[in-house]
Amino acid sequence: MSTALARPAVSTDELKQAWLAVQAGQFRNGPRRCGNSPGGSRSGPEGVWEPTEPILPVVGCHGGAGATTLAVAVASGPGTARVIECASATASGLAAAATAELGDSNGWSRGSRDQVLLERATATVTRPEDLPLPTMPTRPMGLSVLDLSCELGQLLAGSTWLAEHVRNAPTIIAVTSATVPGLRRLEGIAALLQGVVVVAGVVGPRRSRWSRGLTATAGPRTRELDRRGHLVDIPTDAALAARGLDSQPLPPALLSAAATLRRLARADIDEKDLPS
Repeated sequence: MSTALARPAVSTDELKQAWLAVQAGQFRNGPRRCGNSPGGSRSGPEGVWEPTEPILPVVGCHGGAGATTLAVAVASGPGTARVIECASATASGLAAAATAELGDSNGWSRGSRDQVLLERATATVTRPEDLPLPTMPTRPMGLSVLDLSCELGQLLAGSTWLAEHVRNAPTIIAVTSATVPGLRRLEGIAALLQGVVVVAGVVGPRRSRWSRGLTATAGPRTRELDRRGHLVDIPTDAALAARGLDSQPLPPALLSAAATLRRLARADIDEKDLPS
């Protein structure tokens, strides 16, 4: 009797991922080293992520700024898109956002809402190096939105796949609150991202209703964003703020602001030059 181990069955999902990887040319130069871990590929200095779709980072200037909610709103525009939440499973803002759960794959839990694919880490992530490489989607994506909640200075000092894509992003969306600390954090983020086009969403009252003290807090980089039309008001929605991001439809005012930010970020190229 043969002692050879039985070969495990290959799922349809795995076959689709393999075929998309072949179409993307990922096997033309031999195997790529991405590190190994029980939960999937790790990033680290040798980790490489080469998506075929455009990448748009959304950076929260401070905790609770609303980066995850805005990332979902930005991805909810026309065409196919996904949100990759770059945070620990214990701090996920996407846990209740999906209308359908699609299971786990390579360290990521996947769900969907309309045409948007949602991906969140399944393990505790204490540093950017712990974040697995994103999965290969089973269908072509017009855009991948990176939801960033880590400290940006620490991230940019590293050599992970995430740091590489943030450094090389032509445009980044920053989101902050219409408060004195929020505007100070936006000014600091804009300083860190010199050389990158930044468009910013400010959650709270419209600028015409800001107090003198709040207006005076805006630094030179924030004022330049305003002068260029890159500072977008995001009205506060009391119901959304109370219940948090869930599977219910997002408020129209938020979707409108997200569409403006997406257009300013020049990310409105859904379905362009994608494989048929």
